Amino acid sequence: MSNRIVVVGSINADLNLHVERHPAPGETLLGSGGNITAGGKGANQAVAAALQGAEVAFIGAVGNDPYAEPALEFLRSSGVDLSAVSESEETTGLAVITISQDGENNIVVIPGANALVDCDYVSSHSDLLADAGIVLLQGEIPADGFKQAVHHTMGRVVVNLAPVIDVDRSSLLEADPIIANEHEAGLILKQLGVGIESTDPHDLAQALLEAGFASVVMTLGAAGALVADSSGITDITTPTVQAVDTTGAGDAFAGAFCARLVKGDSLINAAQHAARVGAFSVQSAGAQASYPDAQDTLPAV
Repeated sequence: MSNRIVVVGSINADLNLHVERHPAPGETLLGSGGNITAGGKGANQAVAAALQGAEVAFIGAVGNDPYAEPALEFLRSSGVDLSAVSESEETTGLAVITISQDGENNIVVIPGANALVDCDYVSSHSDLLADAGIVLLQGEIPADGFKQAVHHTMGRVVVNLAPVIDVDRSSLLEADPIIANEHEAGLILKQLGVGIESTDPHDLAQALLEAGFASVVMTLGAAGALVADSSGITDITTPTVQAVDTTGAGDAFAGAFCARLVKGDSLINAAQHAARVGAFSVQSAGAQASYPDAQDTLPAV
């Protein structure tokens, strides 16, 4: 089994809009921007991992439209193996991202070609999956493609189920760890039939463990993260930085985390490094364009 990370996920072109504040329902605001950048949770995480020195391959799809080139820009430049990325007649996935002056964002995703990453397509790359040290999954591909990726994985499965879609229960519980923020954690527990009133991150993490996950990594934005497994719960501190754009910060964390995990780091050490990578990424605009490489100086805790 190799030390390669195989990401099965989405590739998007991001349409970026900047506003002073997010509009209320029914309200029209003037904005700026309109530029197209590379995105997609799968692509973001693959780029973040590759920039941190991991060997990364990608299973996904794009369209044969003008959005494909900007969507693939950083996957190519960071050295991700794209031999399992197909070109289709569908449009390339598109994300419309509205970023307010305080750096917070709202995102609407149109799947496009990502919807083709289904059971049959994933199965056609079973050899790549079987040889992976880590297979990294999100929630922007069809649920049957997600299930099939887990089925063919002989190594470690890491899942960041964002957005939280309904997936096969047994496949989801193979995640080691499950990576989620507080909101996603609550939705995952609901999907598993677990009722919990508390919104405390430690309680949510414990509930995920009790639901059957071997380990949990919960991202908490500026408050840091936590790692939970059978040995207990460890809080992870993140550096204090001035946020410019939080788009893709969670993906930067997930990719950097897997880059360290596949090289043998513990969950805690991998999360500590990933928190610094995530903090670096929010200091400039965009998702993949804001990610550090292995030579960049990361902010200190």
